[in-house]
Amino acid sequence: MKISKYSAVIIAFLAALLSCGIAIAASQSEPTVYVIKKGDTLWGLSDKFMKDPYYWPDMWALNPNKVLNPHFIYPGQKVNIYPDRMEVQSAGKPLEKAPEPPQEAAASKAAPAVVPAPATAAAKIPEALEKAVEERIFYVNGGEGFIAGESFKPVGFVLAGQHNRRMFAEDDVVYTDIGLAQGGKVGDRFSVFKKHAAISHPITNQILGFRFIPLGALQLTEMADKSSKAVIKETSLEIEPGALLLPYSNKKKEVALKAPEKDLVGYIVETKSGIQAIATGDVAYIDLGEEDGVKPGNMLYVVRKVKVDIDYFSKTDYDLPVDVLGAMVVVDTAKRTSTVLVIKSIDSIYKGDRLEMKKGH
Repeated sequence: MKISKYSAVIIAFLAALLSCGIAIAASQSEPTVYVIKKGDTLWGLSDKFMKDPYYWPDMWALNPNKVLNPHFIYPGQKVNIYPDRMEVQSAGKPLEKAPEPPQEAAASKAAPAVVPAPATAAAKIPEALEKAVEERIFYVNGGEGFIAGESFKPVGFVLAGQHNRRMFAEDDVVYTDIGLAQGGKVGDRFSVFKKHAAISHPITNQILGFRFIPLGALQLTEMADKSSKAVIKETSLEIEPGALLLPYSNKKKEVALKAPEKDLVGYIVETKSGIQAIATGDVAYIDLGEEDGVKPGNMLYVVRKVKVDIDYFSKTDYDLPVDVLGAMVVVDTAKRTSTVLVIKSIDSIYKGDRLEMKKGH
């Protein structure tokens, strides 16, 4: 079959274009190979190559057979660096002996007990990772809320709204039970909160307290002996009669990560939103507080025991390594509970998930 000169030119052009495309694709798929050196960590590699130190759980999840412990990578291992991911080429030889898992405490038969898991994926953090943790800073806006017990008392309440309205927003007028007799004066500001249902521990069923969610702030404008008129100055959620008043506090602040002074083991007991599944950027509440040695800036790993069907060995109880699902940082503390911010998640995190972090890490 005879091909015209015009057709031949078109075919040659398409062939060149295809060849160029293949060459570009090949160049884009060719990774940069990095050889791990002594002192390297998944945290550091993630920060260096992905510009996100919290990418390391994703890297670990993609390489479960090559990185058996997320905090033990070895000199000589080669890592393929792509624009959107990192992959470990081989498992390498251990740099040091893996840490012994903590002893499991005996569980009481009389009542549910909170006990350490027999093996933890977050057993040890290298010195380089510890340093990075201490230098990391997060910002919170003061709208995270908290859990408090029955003894917690507000300084006042929103009694009603002007024109008998039932929901109030910014610039609306309301009435409070804070008057001259309580020391109130024109210009005083108060934070407004809503009290939600009691929170029970997901493991022990013990009542921990009530969830308090911030709604906004108001300012007193006119005073009577036992009451006052006020105007809503800011809102994050709608305010209703019965809302609680606390001394005004602008809690916008930065939280620097710091190593805990003792081993921490606890559970997520509730989420700010009340929904079950949360992820990066969400707020939750945990059963560890000041009495447990928890301080703002402490980071905890979210871990979950692996549940699989072992068909051929059904009569044997195997303790499989736990999955690390993400990390949280403590942003506020009470005596027995704390408010935490999810800073990384590689899977959905749920109420009842376990938290842990070793002393000094």
